[in-house]
Amino acid sequence: MELRTLHYFTVVAQELNITRAAEKLNMSQPPLSNQIKALEEELGVQLFIRGKRRLELTEEGGLLLRRAVQIQELADKTRQEIASLREGMTGVIYLSMVEGRAPFLAARWIAGFREEFPLVRYNLWNGSSDDVLDRLHKGLADLAVIAAPYDTEHLEGFPVGREPWIAMLHPDHPLAQPIGDTIPLSSLAGEPLIVPSRKSRVDAIRRWFGEVGAEPHILCEMSNYMDAAALTSQGVGISIFPQTVDVSNGLVVSKVVIQPSRQVEYILVWNRGQPPSGLTREFIHFVQENLRNDGSR
Repeated sequence: MELRTLHYFTVVAQELNITRAAEKLNMSQPPLSNQIKALEEELGVQLFIRGKRRLELTEEGGLLLRRAVQIQELADKTRQEIASLREGMTGVIYLSMVEGRAPFLAARWIAGFREEFPLVRYNLWNGSSDDVLDRLHKGLADLAVIAAPYDTEHLEGFPVGREPWIAMLHPDHPLAQPIGDTIPLSSLAGEPLIVPSRKSRVDAIRRWFGEVGAEPHILCEMSNYMDAAALTSQGVGISIFPQTVDVSNGLVVSKVVIQPSRQVEYILVWNRGQPPSGLTREFIHFVQENLRNDGSR
């Protein structure tokens, strides 16, 4: 039994209603129901009698509720005691990241991590994948958020998020006129394209177009999506980049590319040959726990 599962069970047992419990936990109902069923299977007992409108605790469920409350109280007390011992944890986390969704992911992690370690400081750097990896290899960054694929021989890491590819078009371009926020890949065939400069990205785009029997007309390769948006706003070409913050502002129109669609996966990585420091390991563990909690929603 995990503490998180016991917390879910406790809320359901207190509410005696899956819908209200899910709302209180800020998660959807099916995953919560699955968590409770998995807990019953693990324990080999029925914890609830399920009625049409409400639940009723079984004798076993009542016992587990009492123990779950005690366990969670002890866990909270233990966390507080450990936190008091670690109040002096200080240092700087050097984090480099690519553009796109990565800065927003990092911002959320840092906001949560600061609650536990308010004395920790951060040095953030943003740039192209090649520049980010260069800083990591040179020891100028402890961690990096990059787009997959990555060198698993020299780097260790795990996925932290994903987002679709989009096409950025000039508002007057004919393809920008149809209503809707998607655009078929085949409609971009023959158009002058502005794409990311990373070789693996260019190769992936060529294979992508190959699936619709076309060859992309790549006019320009760029590492910075804002520069690509600037060229698009002048009608130079259509930019194909991972979806990121809204850069439209009336200057460009963004549409998610579909038929077929593709997504970019972001990875948090560190050097395999250089074990992370205690502070960096703590940050990595925090991100992993954050992802597990998100996965339950």
